Amino acid sequence: MGNTRTFILMAAMTGLVMALGWMLGGRAGVIMAFLFAGLGNLWAFWNSDKMVLRQQGAVQVDEQRAPDLYRLTATLAQNAGLPMPKLYILPTEQPNAFATGRNPQNSAVAVTQGLLSNLSRDEIAGVIAHELAHIKNRDTLTMTITATMAGAIAMMGNMMLFTGGREGRGGLFGGILAMILAPMAAGLVQMAISRTREYEADREGAAISGQPLALAGALAKIAQMAGRSVNMPAERNPASAAMFIVNPLHALRADRLFATHPPTEERIARLQALAGTPGPAARQSSIPRVGR
Repeated sequence: MGNTRTFILMAAMTGLVMALGWMLGGRAGVIMAFLFAGLGNLWAFWNSDKMVLRQQGAVQVDEQRAPDLYRLTATLAQNAGLPMPKLYILPTEQPNAFATGRNPQNSAVAVTQGLLSNLSRDEIAGVIAHELAHIKNRDTLTMTITATMAGAIAMMGNMMLFTGGREGRGGLFGGILAMILAPMAAGLVQMAISRTREYEADREGAAISGQPLALAGALAKIAQMAGRSVNMPAERNPASAAMFIVNPLHALRADRLFATHPPTEERIARLQALAGTPGPAARQSSIPRVGR
């Protein structure tokens, strides 16, 4: 159901690109819009992972520099049937994490220093398993494409203000409406896709780690602590917020319609249902300990 909903939402975003292209230039505008979005997606396909890691100040680590974290990730990647991703640590005290990369063979998992310092071994395992689920489900590519299309739609909406649309295709009033509503609609679709993929990654991550309650505990801690600390790289690049396991932006509670993530309480409730218990404690496991 999650994949079907994602497909429908991406089709809606594609339709919005086509509609704006038609308003800007008729049939030729539709073709140009597709070419523009296609070139943007091609660039993002090859370069988005490097760009977001650079924006976040990520530092790559290997088995020599972070042996415990490396062994933990390797164990979970094997459980998931995935190649070992590249590992990065983000120099921020806010506990959080994200995954990026165009496919499982070219993927990366980034965790913050705050995550390693404040979460237990099993909770860290749950978070990394969640990010590996995103890689396994190719959500990192999906979110890259939707982010690129959303950016293209925002640019096309701004162009409508200056062109006013072609005669008979909205005029100046239609151009103003498109400038305002098109980027908003694209953002809502992007957020809806992100929320859908988070539920799927929680479920798949719980299966990879075998500890849904540990992931639930991690989500509770991250959500609580993220609201009390500031992740400056994420604040400077708010478009990356949807990539993190929990919204990293330090802001007042927003309306759920505009949220980049599902409600944490609902995610925790679903994980507890998977475990068959409402209890907060996670069982111990044989997953290697992460040194801190």
